[in-house]
Amino acid sequence: MDNTRRGFLKAAMTMAGAAGNPGYAQAQAGSKGQATPSDPALRVKSLESLLVEKGLVDPKAVDALIDTYEHKIGPRNGARVVARAWVDPSYKQRLLTDADGALKELGYGGLQGEHMVAVENTASVHNLVVCTLCSCYPWPVLGLPPVWYKSAPYRSRSVIDPRGVLREFGLELPADVEVRVWDSTAELRYLVVPERPAGTEALSEDQLSMLVTRDAMVGVAKVSAPAGGGR
Repeated sequence: MDNTRRGFLKAAMTMAGAAGNPGYAQAQAGSKGQATPSDPALRVKSLESLLVEKGLVDPKAVDALIDTYEHKIGPRNGARVVARAWVDPSYKQRLLTDADGALKELGYGGLQGEHMVAVENTASVHNLVVCTLCSCYPWPVLGLPPVWYKSAPYRSRSVIDPRGVLREFGLELPADVEVRVWDSTAELRYLVVPERPAGTEALSEDQLSMLVTRDAMVGVAKVSAPAGGGR
């Protein structure tokens, strides 16, 4: 099975194309009775070939979407946003008051990234993002959601026992730190602005962005200073 991001995306797109077209079942039934390969990767390839042959999926459109998620969308975008907020107080203020506008300043937005809200971690407040209904997630700035974000245990326990969930991710917070849980929906998605780690004053914006992780922008981790104190 192709476990790469490209393989995952291609499988998702071909399956989505099939589910969205009522003629898919009839097309599959009329494929001369050919046995379905046992290997899931071969199944995906067979399905893709069939959909392309029937004119239900444009391979160029699939490749364009895959290229977008591989090279233009992902946690690197969110990391750039956080780094800018760390070095530019006026930008951080715009991000916290009008996330959509601030993200557009850096060229981010669009599908799955509409109606964004940025929440800031501080010494006294820690924010955690979850989607209790499904897996709503800000794709333009964080890329594809990780498997654990979509899992039922994370979706339920993050609301019931957020400190316990954070502890399982290796993050133990002091008792006096307030934990706020934000529930993403199809209409509203959240981006956590982590605390800037101490000792990174000499780092450039680009260097800071390299420290920011996807998990920190979801709220299950903190950003750590590089070894050597950021020099």
